[in-house]
Amino acid sequence: MYGIDGRRDLPETALDHLEGYRGSRPVRIGNAASGQLQLDIYGELMDAVYLYNKHGDSISFELWAHLRDLTEWVCENWHRADEGIWETRGGRKQFVTSKLLCWVALDRALRLADKRSFPAPRERWLAIRDEIYEEIMARGWNPERASFVQSYDDDTLDASTLLMPLVLFLAPTDPRLHSMLDAINRSPRDGGLSSNGLVQRYNSAEGEDGLEGREGTFSTCTFWLVEGLTHAGRVEEARFIFERMLGCANHLGLYSEQIGPAGELLGNYPQALTHLALISAAFNLDRALSNR
Repeated sequence: MYGIDGRRDLPETALDHLEGYRGSRPVRIGNAASGQLQLDIYGELMDAVYLYNKHGDSISFELWAHLRDLTEWVCENWHRADEGIWETRGGRKQFVTSKLLCWVALDRALRLADKRSFPAPRERWLAIRDEIYEEIMARGWNPERASFVQSYDDDTLDASTLLMPLVLFLAPTDPRLHSMLDAINRSPRDGGLSSNGLVQRYNSAEGEDGLEGREGTFSTCTFWLVEGLTHAGRVEEARFIFERMLGCANHLGLYSEQIGPAGELLGNYPQALTHLALISAAFNLDRALSNR
């Protein structure tokens, strides 16, 4: 994480004399996440490079040598607990999505190596990739919830597991995918994360994330649900939620990070991650509708 001027030292300070937007204390400057371990970023990076090499321009050997070192780092560190994709403040855990994206890092590195015939320790990477897959299936799946959950041996749902079909970890016909989609798409009173088609990141009343107060539904997660349902062939469900979400944009067609219970825009605005998820969901849903 870097400051706008390139600084890497970003100490966090609370400005107690400010009440924040609609009383949403605390108001902070800096960012404590700069000192966190977030293993998911390596999978996101390797997936982006893989797609660039496939649809953009061929990467150089010099870049590959750097990516190979990063992949080796993942091999040595994927088993560590971290703060996860949501930058929680309740202590490090074995977050399922962090493991998922470590799997993505190794999978895309292997695909790149084979596509370009780059030198790489393929047998080692393949063994570790498969080990991560087996571990996620064994410890990230909760039979009682009939869903993948937030962290190993836990029972808290987390919408970030909706990335599984998007990164090709789960097949469209996998019964676990359909069961997870159903679990997340239930209302909170029924144990799910969806309110009127809009999705929370997780239930903040469960577990310990180190954050105070309640939050709205998370716009990115709703678009992930749309795309997950689309991948699973449940196009009409996906279309209904997508159209519902289109009505939550402001007059400029832009989205904030979260949407409050009265439809108000909350959090970072406009949020790039949300609009990337919107584009991806729209593209895949349109293709599925066109192919029917």
